[in-house]
Amino acid sequence: MPSLLEGIEAKYGTELEDCELDIPILYVQGKSQNFTPHILVFNDFGIDSAGSEESLKSKCQHVQELDLAQNALSQWAEVLTILRIMPRLQFANLSFNSLSQALPDSLLEGGFPRLKNLILNGTYIDWASVRKLVTQLPSLEELHLSLNGYSYVELEDLEKDTHVVHSGVKTLYFTDNTISSWREVSKLGQAFPSLSCLVLADCPITSLDVTSPSSSPDRGNTRNNEGAAYNRTESECESSTGNVDSAHHHFRSLRFLNLNNTLLSTWDDIDRLACFPMLEHLKIHGLPLFEYPREYTKHERRQLLIARLPNIRTLNGGGEISSDDREDSERAFIRHYMDKPESDRPERYTDLVCMHGRLDPLVNIDLSPERKVKVNIIHGSKTENRYLDVYQTVYELKQKLESFANIAPSKMRLFYLDQDMKAIHGPEEMKFPNKQLYSYNISSGDEIMIDSKL
Repeated sequence: MPSLLEGIEAKYGTELEDCELDIPILYVQGKSQNFTPHILVFNDFGIDSAGSEESLKSKCQHVQELDLAQNALSQWAEVLTILRIMPRLQFANLSFNSLSQALPDSLLEGGFPRLKNLILNGTYIDWASVRKLVTQLPSLEELHLSLNGYSYVELEDLEKDTHVVHSGVKTLYFTDNTISSWREVSKLGQAFPSLSCLVLADCPITSLDVTSPSSSPDRGNTRNNEGAAYNRTESECESSTGNVDSAHHHFRSLRFLNLNNTLLSTWDDIDRLACFPMLEHLKIHGLPLFEYPREYTKHERRQLLIARLPNIRTLNGGGEISSDDREDSERAFIRHYMDKPESDRPERYTDLVCMHGRLDPLVNIDLSPERKVKVNIIHGSKTENRYLDVYQTVYELKQKLESFANIAPSKMRLFYLDQDMKAIHGPEEMKFPNKQLYSYNISSGDEIMIDSKL
């Protein structure tokens, strides 16, 4: 299998004039002919090692972004050698390399001071190695840990009783792990207190209640205080900021949250989301709460969500919620719960009644057309009054009038005559066979004339 050095030489050549890239290259006077581009991409190249460290270092002094996803890297010594010889490196994608072996402390000397974005999706890196890496990345802002099979979070060193705390990390992707407990998810917020964007899509999270029975998965080394009793209600939200047993306690800077295709199934969890103090952008497609049973239309569901989430500005990737949209949703929410027993009304109902007052029920006006109308059918000197279904098509009517007029439907022409407008407009030919009768605004007392095509 090739080394990274061999990959660079194979893809870009050994000299600058041999480089053929699909991306622009910045040429800098005074640099050697072995100068490589600022962005290196080697997806699925079979790379398993760094190669000659000295040669690689001379080529990669100015590399800022490195994509080594889907290669054959498995030794941390090789991975960290590659990262270390690129002093300007800010972005590294190591996804889908097998990095499940433990990371030795001896390889971490010096750290990686400029690295801001690290992608470790599908590497199955263990938590001990994540801890060690994070502490060596002082500039880290974005971390990807998706598809690693994590069912719990362990960013604390249980033997030393120390916790990883990195205030620089703002964005964390944790998609499609097997984690189901919000108590475990909260440990991510504890480790990254400045987190503003968290993506948890496709994780089987069942509840945002940190005291639910599934909140402390057995991993053989559970801390004694993880079973603390829950002694607050979500209505208190920010009034009891010292209570760690709330869904939002460790996510006070969170502005964007993606919970698509999780297993949240109760409105209580939506109410808990309303307590996140900075949360403005939320994605919650594909929840069991909305799928079983299908009690609400898509529009009704959106209105109930907007009314329960007063601080959310965008929902499920749509445009910003307007003030009119919010007010309409809040009023619809009041009317939805006003006839329900008081015990079934959420606390948000009382808040909204204080804002908008008690509303009158909407008048149920049926604007649909009459199903049956009595029409005078005329063919030559023959006339007959018939009740017609206005939802049938013109062609279906012709079929029913065939025996009356003795004209085949394909040879028949129909003309509609509005009793109130016939003196002004005259008859209107009913030309379109698939058009339903109600679209002509037919009412009782009108006439339909039958003629034959020449």
